[in-house]
Amino acid sequence: MTPHDGSKERNSRGSSRRSVLGVVGAGVGLGGLGGWYHLGPNESGQRATVCVAKAARYDAPLADIIARGLHELGVGDHEVRDKTVLLKPNLVEPFQGHSHINTHPLMVRAAAEVFLRLGAARVLVGEGPGHRMDTLLVLEESGLGDVLHEDRIPFHDLNSDSLWTLPNKGRLTTLGKLSFPAVLRGVDLIVSMPKMKTHHWTGVTLSMKNMFGIMPGEVYGWPKNVLHYENIFKSILDICATLPPHLAIVDGIVGMEGDGPIMGDPKAAGVIVMGRNAPAVDATCCRIMGIDPVRIGYLSYASGRLGPIRESNIRQAGEAIVPLSTDFRLIDKISAHQGLRLRKN
Repeated sequence: MTPHDGSKERNSRGSSRRSVLGVVGAGVGLGGLGGWYHLGPNESGQRATVCVAKAARYDAPLADIIARGLHELGVGDHEVRDKTVLLKPNLVEPFQGHSHINTHPLMVRAAAEVFLRLGAARVLVGEGPGHRMDTLLVLEESGLGDVLHEDRIPFHDLNSDSLWTLPNKGRLTTLGKLSFPAVLRGVDLIVSMPKMKTHHWTGVTLSMKNMFGIMPGEVYGWPKNVLHYENIFKSILDICATLPPHLAIVDGIVGMEGDGPIMGDPKAAGVIVMGRNAPAVDATCCRIMGIDPVRIGYLSYASGRLGPIRESNIRQAGEAIVPLSTDFRLIDKISAHQGLRLRKN
């Protein structure tokens, strides 16, 4: 698989990756990240484009909306033709009909259609749920199983695949190596497709946190206990430094507010957020949610290391953020939610 970082758009992938990860490694001595909010190195020279699109309902023409967004990002058939694409949705619990818990099946269908239109040789879907050991139960009860069967899109249980081990490029946890599902070794493009949610441990869960689901449960436990023990913020950063997604497509049509990622309430935001750089995408999502991305520990640390999170360094394509922003409910008694509200000018 071709290495990809995305923190400097359209630059040499190799040089960008080395420069970014060298800075990440320099931060090991800073200790735990929980409660630590400090912008990383100067974001000078780091720019990213994020596209925000309106989508009020899941019966909207989602494939066309996603296609326009990818076009704004410069993603075309020159990049996708004859490639293998893996879509990584967020599947956490088998609650069919609850559109605020899992990435909606119609979002996954639409993304698969777009990449096939662009000439992809294969589109796969993969997930390794952290809460349930029975991945196929979650797949079927979520409604995604029926969609993939109808569209003949293969699904991979990332919890139980054979392993592909890489050196830990982030080097923030004590884990010297990280084990990934071997299927990823043959993938050209990884697309993180999270649900827009608040989270009771990390404040928010978006495209970076969604990458927990590529970590095999048979290695890291349920709910990925090894990664939690190592510090959830550090683990997110190590995963995204070592194997970052090439693209993010966030399902914010109906998100989750309150006690996410499972027990929260539906929140209609009516957006799809897309980009090449995960920190920039997640920072933009935070602003739509009325949350200050600088107050999200792993985003603050990613700033200048894995990508930009400052609004001035993110080129906004598609819709403007302010008219679409809507405050997601935060819970005072949840420590990870305290102090997150974005101050309005």
